[in-house]
Order: sequence, then structure tokens, then C-alpha cells
Amino acid sequence: MKAIFKYKPGVGAEVREAPIPSPGPSEVLVKVKATTICGTDVHIYTWDEWSQSRIKPPMIFGHEFAGEVVEVGKNVKTIKPGDWVSAETHIACGHCYQCRTGNKHLCENVKILGVDINGAFAEYVKIPEENAWKNDVSLPPEIAAMQEPFGNAVHATLIEDVTAKSVSVFGAGPIGIMSAMVARAAGASLVVIVEPEEARRNLAKKVGFEHVINPIETDPVEYILDHTSGLGVEVFLEMSGAQKAIEQGLRSTRKGGRVSFLGIPKGHITLDFAEDVVFRGVKMYGINGRKMFDTWYKVKALLDSGLVDLKPLITHKFSFDDIDKAMELLINKKAGKIVLYPQKIEED
Repeated sequence: MKAIFKYKPGVGAEVREAPIPSPGPSEVLVKVKATTICGTDVHIYTWDEWSQSRIKPPMIFGHEFAGEVVEVGKNVKTIKPGDWVSAETHIACGHCYQCRTGNKHLCENVKILGVDINGAFAEYVKIPEENAWKNDVSLPPEIAAMQEPFGNAVHATLIEDVTAKSVSVFGAGPIGIMSAMVARAAGASLVVIVEPEEARRNLAKKVGFEHVINPIETDPVEYILDHTSGLGVEVFLEMSGAQKAIEQGLRSTRKGGRVSFLGIPKGHITLDFAEDVVFRGVKMYGINGRKMFDTWYKVKALLDSGLVDLKPLITHKFSFDDIDKAMELLINKKAGKIVLYPQKIEED
């Protein structure tokens, strides 16, 4: 089969042939129809500090996908060949303290598809039965593949109620915009998006957001205070991992507000902890993946109801052979969500 490998340390990736994996007794084999590129995949491609400490080449990366089950292990009970699935990509051990107390998404021994084990940038991928999420056949493969990152946005946004509350989103990458869409669907009274990159701001405006600001030109703290009667937003969704964004986001969150941190910083972050956290009395959540599987049911409900439409976030479609072209766009922040297909695709 064709697969995208992180074959050796360093920048880049290689398209190579690989054996089709064989599913174990409790695993299913999926023929991949579509994948989407995650920020984590960009980290792996660029071989940043995090990747150097975590990734063990050679390995197949990629984890956001959808496809058709073609083979199941002898112990599999709930999935059958022909089922249309996506995957929860955190593979939990099921035995640690976190798993046994309802927090499998925080498993102490977690293995992540496309990070710790071979992933989905391939014509076929095997996953545990437990991690397969059955989709309706009417769900387009591109949207089905996006459910995993959309779940991050849903978990980050809805970990507490946002109805009738003011919300700021710092970082308008795909998950940042998804989070804003979830907040809007849940009835937020105000959504302010802060993003320095023009292409990302334009995408946020395209999907209907009015308060989209460039922090290089407009002070986001002043803007948010001006639009919240000087109080600040009740909910701050941090999607960038940038030092300045975290500082400005906290200072524009009202006292007693809530913060969800999903963005991954490139290095250590420093804060005026007393002023920006302790004396503000903010509640802070670190968001790691999705709740298994509570978040997936919320994802399904939001998509089935039409309250959130992810299609406008897709800006480019490529075949596996064009991985370098796709990554260049993402590295330069010139794309929203990019779909990769195992096969060649027709130009739009």
C-alpha cells in the first residue's frame, strides 16, 4: 500500500510502499477514503523540538481519517466489514487509574495513532475495535475525517456552559474557528476571534463571524473590554499556544471567567501568575483530546442538526503524493483544513 512516512529524523516526509497491516484479534482494518492534516502532523513534518522527543522514525503518521472496514479480528463484536468509520485516536490501556475513573482520554499509558503507532496517512490503517466510531453512510468522507479535531473544539468549548456568554477565541486555525462555531451554535452572546494571519481571518469572516481582529493592528484587550462593558469575556478559548495571545487573552477575561487551553506552545510560557490568574479568580482547563466517548455524541449531534457546517473550512484537497505542497501551505498559514486522499484526485 501507499503511505506517507516520517522515515528519518529531519524536516519532511516520504511517500513509500508499506505492507498492508493485519488486524489483531480485537482490531479492525480500515480502507482509508480521506484524511485531513492536523497541526500535530505539521509538527512531525517540520521536526520541531516536540517531535524530536516523541516520534520514533520510521513510522507512518496522520490520524484524522475516515474509511470503510474491510476486515475484523476474531474477537470483534460491534464492527463488521462494510461499516463506515472514523476513529478516536487516543488508544487507552483500560487499566490505569484514569481509565478506571472515567477519564480514558487522560490515560496514563495512552498511545496515539500516527504519533506512537503507525497512523492513517496510508491506504489502510488498523485500529482497536473500541476506537472505531461508526458513521452514517451519508456523511461525506472529508467531514467524517474532521470529526476528531472537531471533537477537540467541542470539548474545549463545551467543558462548561457558554450559552448567553461572551467568548474570545485566540488563534483562528481550523480548530479555533471550529470552537467559535460551536460557541455560536451553543448560543454565545458574543464571539471575538483574534488572529494575526490574514488568510485565517478571512476564513473566519467567510463562515460568518463579525468580530475578527488583527492583534498587530488592534489591541485585543482594549477591543474586548470595549465590547463587554469593560468587564472582559466570560470564556477565553486559547487555540494558538502563543505567549502574547495567552497574556492578552487572560487580561481580557473577566474576573471569575473560564479559560480552555488547547494551543500547544513551542516552549515555556511565562505569566504574571498573581495578577492574571490568582487575583482574577479564573478557572483554567487544559484540553487533551476528547472525552471518550461523550464528546463524540456531541460532535454527531452538532453535525446531524446542521448547527455546525464544517465544509467551508476545507480550503484545499490533495493526493498523498502532494504532501510537501500541502505542508508548505500549512506552515505558511495559507490554508484552512486540507484533505489528503490516497489516490490521485481531479483538479477542481
